[in-house]
Amino acid sequence: MDAAEALALLMSRQGRIDPYPTYERLRAHGPVVQAGPVFFVVTGYAEADEILRDPQFGVMDDELRDQFLPGWRDSPAVASISRSMLRTNPPDHSRMRRLAAGAFTPRRIAAMRDVVEAQAGELIDGIVARSRAGEPVDFMAEFAYPLPVGVICALLGVPAADRPLFRRWAADLTGVLEPEITPAELAVADRGATELRDYFAELVEARRRAPADDLTTALVQVHDTDGDRLSGDELLANLVVLLVAGFETTTNLLGNGLVVLLDQPREARVLREHPEFAPAYVEELLRHDSPVQLTTRVSAAATSWGGVDVPAGSWALLLLGAANRDPRRYPEPERFDPWRPQVHPLSFGAGPHYCLGAGLARLEAQVAFPLLLRRLPGLALAGRPRRRTRLTLRGYETLPVTIDTQATAAHRGTPAGAAPGTP
Repeated sequence: MDAAEALALLMSRQGRIDPYPTYERLRAHGPVVQAGPVFFVVTGYAEADEILRDPQFGVMDDELRDQFLPGWRDSPAVASISRSMLRTNPPDHSRMRRLAAGAFTPRRIAAMRDVVEAQAGELIDGIVARSRAGEPVDFMAEFAYPLPVGVICALLGVPAADRPLFRRWAADLTGVLEPEITPAELAVADRGATELRDYFAELVEARRRAPADDLTTALVQVHDTDGDRLSGDELLANLVVLLVAGFETTTNLLGNGLVVLLDQPREARVLREHPEFAPAYVEELLRHDSPVQLTTRVSAAATSWGGVDVPAGSWALLLLGAANRDPRRYPEPERFDPWRPQVHPLSFGAGPHYCLGAGLARLEAQVAFPLLLRRLPGLALAGRPRRRTRLTLRGYETLPVTIDTQATAAHRGTPAGAAPGTP
């Protein structure tokens, strides 16, 4: 299969649901594959990492959007994403990122552990209550979505009663992040963007009338004090992106990770008994089945990647899911192994656009997985999970599970054991 055929397969429904076999077909052509005159596909870990960190590579700017996406300003979804830190280059990107970064410092994230543990415990109580009749429970709806959305909404100051609204709005909007989108899908994304923007416009006005101790108030005050630091469009666009990015990736990490752990009972048992190993487990889960599978960059100057000459203005499709399984970087990459040394997945990117909320996502997963396994020792899949037909943001639409209520009652409150000498 040549590179063009493999790329077409990757964009198909089959390729989106399980991209890993197609990644290997592309990798067979080298870590950097030319798929068009100025279009390159990157599957190599070292090459993707280098491009993400190199200041010569950026995201699409307004000039390129005008060239490749004429009329993009008429799309609420594209325009909203384009005005956020997600799709801007320095100095605008650096300016906007600095304004929000204070909410995501390591100290502030560490201080949220008790809040995350309490929210996770309440959600598990809800799963237990709804499982008493032995009926399956959708893990995505009952845990993987409400945990991270509750955490990010608390940071932004979104009232708890409004949180159920965001799952559909975000799912609609994030269609615009896919490498290919139909006019019908774009219309759905535009609807989600409009609803999210309208919501945050009302929240901004509410915070002007009654400031609170939250990130929305902080950004509103920056805008109102100095519009040159944050314009009105940027304020709304970044609130939307902070909300969506703040839970979409973590929701997928929780769903993808749970399926892997339930398929690895020995490793699940070790994590259940020794939650101190959670950081290593989470890094390997991120590597093994990344919740973010790809991103793109544009070269500002002629260069060379992986021995391939690349003209200025070239596009790079960075397949992060493939890079995380590069056998040159990780032996036996298809195998889940939380004891691998030096695991540094590219799932949250690298360089200037490294995910602002990566530390928060890691904290939520590090708390959630040991707690789920300890509180719900009989947790098991109930039927076949259904994948979303998305490539960029890889996750499950539904993930039915059952629990053993007797085992759950017996283990409630059981303390974790002492750390073993050797895993």
